[in-house]
Amino acid sequence: MLNVNKAFSSFSVNDIQKAKEFYGKTLGLELASGPEGTLVLPLSGGTKALMYPKPNHQAATFTVLNFPVDNVEKAVDVLSQRGVRFEVYDELSLKTDARGISRGNGPTIAWFKDPAGNILSVLEAA
Repeated sequence: MLNVNKAFSSFSVNDIQKAKEFYGKTLGLELASGPEGTLVLPLSGGTKALMYPKPNHQAATFTVLNFPVDNVEKAVDVLSQRGVRFEVYDELSLKTDARGISRGNGPTIAWFKDPAGNILSVLEAA
Protein backbone atom coordinates (compact mmCIF):
# COMPACT_ATOMS: atom_id res chain seq x y z
CA MET A 1 0.00 0.00 0.00
CA LEU A 2 2.39 2.74 1.17
CA ASN A 3 5.82 2.78 -0.39
CA VAL A 4 8.54 4.72 1.44
CA ASN A 5 10.74 4.47 -1.66
CA LYS A 6 8.37 6.85 -3.42
CA ALA A 7 7.68 9.17 -0.47
CA PHE A 8 8.75 12.79 -0.70
CA SER A 9 8.59 15.97 1.31
CA SER A 10 6.93 19.22 0.29
CA PHE A 11 6.54 22.73 1.63
CA SER A 12 5.11 25.99 0.40
CA VAL A 13 6.78 29.25 -0.58
CA ASN A 14 5.18 32.59 -1.37
CA ASP A 15 7.40 33.39 -4.38
CA ILE A 16 8.66 30.52 -6.52
CA GLN A 17 11.18 32.73 -8.40
CA LYS A 18 12.78 33.94 -5.15
CA ALA A 19 12.91 30.31 -3.97
CA LYS A 20 14.57 29.28 -7.23
CA GLU A 21 17.22 31.99 -6.85
CA PHE A 22 17.84 31.22 -3.17
CA TYR A 23 18.01 27.43 -3.38
CA GLY A 24 19.71 27.36 -6.78
CA LYS A 25 22.11 30.31 -6.67
CA THR A 26 22.61 31.23 -3.02
CA LEU A 27 22.72 27.67 -1.67
CA GLY A 28 24.12 26.20 -4.90
CA LEU A 29 21.64 23.32 -5.06
CA GLU A 30 20.49 21.56 -8.20
CA LEU A 31 16.81 22.19 -8.90
CA ALA A 32 14.35 20.95 -11.50
CA SER A 33 11.03 22.36 -12.61
CA GLY A 34 8.08 20.32 -11.50
CA PRO A 35 4.40 20.17 -12.40
CA GLU A 36 2.15 23.21 -11.96
CA GLY A 37 4.96 25.69 -11.31
CA THR A 38 6.68 23.71 -8.56
CA LEU A 39 10.39 23.33 -7.88
CA VAL A 40 11.93 19.94 -7.24
CA LEU A 41 15.02 19.54 -5.08
CA PRO A 42 16.51 16.07 -5.65
CA LEU A 43 17.69 14.44 -2.42
CA SER A 44 19.82 11.38 -1.78
CA GLY A 45 18.48 7.94 -2.58
CA GLY A 46 16.23 9.21 -5.35
CA THR A 47 13.87 11.07 -3.03
CA LYS A 48 12.99 14.73 -3.40
CA ALA A 49 11.60 17.81 -1.75
CA LEU A 50 8.91 19.67 -3.64
CA MET A 51 8.41 23.43 -3.23
CA TYR A 52 5.05 24.73 -4.33
CA PRO A 53 3.76 28.29 -4.64
CA LYS A 54 1.00 29.22 -2.24
CA PRO A 55 -0.48 32.74 -2.30
CA ASN A 56 -1.52 32.63 1.38
CA HIS A 57 1.74 30.96 2.44
CA GLN A 58 2.63 30.94 6.11
CA ALA A 59 6.22 30.11 6.98
CA ALA A 60 6.82 26.85 8.80
CA THR A 61 7.60 27.25 12.49
CA PHE A 62 9.80 24.15 12.43
CA THR A 63 12.81 23.03 10.39
CA VAL A 64 11.67 21.86 6.95
CA LEU A 65 15.10 20.82 5.60
CA ASN A 66 18.30 19.77 7.35
CA PHE A 67 21.58 19.72 5.45
CA PRO A 68 24.23 17.48 7.05
CA VAL A 69 27.73 18.94 6.69
CA ASP A 70 31.19 17.88 7.87
CA ASN A 71 31.81 21.17 9.65
CA VAL A 72 29.06 23.60 10.66
CA GLU A 73 31.47 26.49 11.25
CA LYS A 74 32.81 26.22 7.68
CA ALA A 75 29.29 25.93 6.28
CA VAL A 76 28.19 29.02 8.24
CA ASP A 77 31.24 30.93 6.91
CA VAL A 78 30.59 29.98 3.28
CA LEU A 79 26.84 30.56 3.41
CA SER A 80 27.25 33.86 5.28
CA GLN A 81 29.54 35.05 2.48
CA ARG A 82 26.73 34.21 0.05
CA GLY A 83 24.30 36.41 2.00
CA VAL A 84 22.60 33.81 4.23
CA ARG A 85 21.70 35.20 7.66
CA PHE A 86 21.73 32.70 10.50
CA GLU A 87 19.22 32.80 13.31
CA VAL A 88 20.49 33.72 16.77
CA TYR A 89 18.53 32.24 19.66
CA ASP A 90 18.83 33.13 23.33
CA GLU A 91 15.99 31.14 24.85
CA LEU A 92 15.93 28.98 27.94
CA SER A 93 15.96 25.72 25.96
CA LEU A 94 17.78 26.97 22.84
CA LYS A 95 20.92 29.06 22.75
CA THR A 96 23.28 29.85 19.90
CA ASP A 97 26.45 31.88 19.72
CA ALA A 98 26.58 35.23 17.92
CA ARG A 99 27.07 33.40 14.59
CA GLY A 100 23.93 31.31 15.12
CA ILE A 101 25.64 28.03 16.01
CA SER A 102 24.23 25.80 18.74
CA ARG A 103 26.62 23.35 20.40
CA GLY A 104 26.37 20.82 23.20
CA ASN A 105 22.61 20.26 23.16
CA GLY A 106 22.36 17.61 20.46
CA PRO A 107 24.28 17.93 17.19
CA THR A 108 26.15 21.12 16.36
CA ILE A 109 23.60 22.99 14.26
CA ALA A 110 22.82 26.41 12.79
CA TRP A 111 19.43 27.54 11.50
CA PHE A 112 18.58 29.97 8.72
CA LYS A 113 15.49 30.93 6.73
CA ASP A 114 14.65 30.88 3.06
CA PRO A 115 13.04 33.98 1.46
CA ALA A 116 9.59 32.62 2.38
CA GLY A 117 10.59 32.36 6.06
CA ASN A 118 10.82 28.56 6.14
CA ILE A 119 13.45 27.27 8.57
CA LEU A 120 16.43 25.28 7.27
CA SER A 121 19.56 24.06 9.02
CA VAL A 122 23.11 22.89 8.58
CA LEU A 123 24.13 20.28 11.13
CA GLU A 124 27.23 18.23 11.71
CA ALA A 125 26.88 14.70 10.47
CA ALA A 126 27.54 12.21 13.28
